[in-house]
Amino acid sequence: MELAINILGLIIFLAIGWIFSKDRKHINWYGIIAMVVLNLFLAWFMTSFSWGQNMIKWAAGAFDTLVKEAYVGIAFAIPSMVHVKQMDFFVSSLLPILMIVPLFDILTYIGVLPFIIKWVGKILAFVTRQPKFESFFAVEMMFLGNTEALAVSQLQLKQMKAKRNLTLAMMSMSCVTASILGSYMQMMPGQFILTAVPLNVVNALIVTSMLNPVHVDKEEDTVATITGAAAAASGDVEADGKREPFFSFLGDSILGAGRLVLIIAANVIAFVALIALLDKILELCHIWTVEKILGYVMFPFAWLLGLDPHTALQMGQYMGTKLVTNEFVVMLKVMHQVGHFAPHFKAVLTVFLTSFANLSTIGMIIGCFKGIVNREKNDVISANVGYMLISGILVSLLSAAMVGLFVW
Repeated sequence: MELAINILGLIIFLAIGWIFSKDRKHINWYGIIAMVVLNLFLAWFMTSFSWGQNMIKWAAGAFDTLVKEAYVGIAFAIPSMVHVKQMDFFVSSLLPILMIVPLFDILTYIGVLPFIIKWVGKILAFVTRQPKFESFFAVEMMFLGNTEALAVSQLQLKQMKAKRNLTLAMMSMSCVTASILGSYMQMMPGQFILTAVPLNVVNALIVTSMLNPVHVDKEEDTVATITGAAAAASGDVEADGKREPFFSFLGDSILGAGRLVLIIAANVIAFVALIALLDKILELCHIWTVEKILGYVMFPFAWLLGLDPHTALQMGQYMGTKLVTNEFVVMLKVMHQVGHFAPHFKAVLTVFLTSFANLSTIGMIIGCFKGIVNREKNDVISANVGYMLISGILVSLLSAAMVGLFVW
């Protein structure tokens, strides 16, 4: 019965994309079907097939090794916070970012990461029949993050029409950053975190192709070369065209990682405290808690993931909290319980949480576009905030539903 509901949920989530489409007549159904089949295969391969599971275990092991090496550096500076029975969230999950972000930036500096992004994007465009840059960007944002990917793509954004810019803004709601996956895997099952990443890439293309179909002429279907100011935004090349010295680049990367750690910590502290305060106010007024309200709002979607009503209400609370705050707030809350969750619940919850889709991300994306494109294009994006939120939610639901089909 639960499997049938899960299948029904997958169909309904796709139908929602069609219902809210800006141009239903021009949806490329061949591309949509091809991408759905591709993602179902990926979900099956990575959760049910021994080779796929071994690949995920190897990748999870690699990230685990990175985090352990990061602890060496942390222990050198503050051993009293590492050599303890149970490390705090700030130390165990956030401080490793100080090593992992610079590592990925180094891979960008020497050209390894751009090479991978370029060719995976080309293969994805060929398989899915989607425009080249949209496919390229889908891969890019999963390694670099939303604002970083937009920054290094600013030359392309300025050349593209407003409707395609909106597509990229909607896709940006579903990204993660490769350098932050290690932090996720300290709190949630690594195999499902890593499974969610490629599924989100393809589902971002599926959802935006339905919600905002855009015809791209052959002469428009290009990827602009990142040079000059655009490359400077990536930190690889200075504005005058000269390559930035390596140690200057590395220093900026480390400082950027430090800012990221503080930003995440500040957000988690503020959001958890604000929700606790709001709960207290609601309690004094004899009203439900925030989590309970969010649980009922998200209950139908959680139930469609193949969960019984009681479990679906709990899932709805986690989903709603994530959308209003961020994924770290929920991961931190369940990290000591997740090992006891049922396999299906654990899988769909982890996959749903693995993205930056929340209300605060909308402001970040709009702010980034405002600094890159002209006012006319930015106004188009700002006028479609609802579509950005729908896009982020649908991608997370589709990825969770696809993995849920194969994990019980």
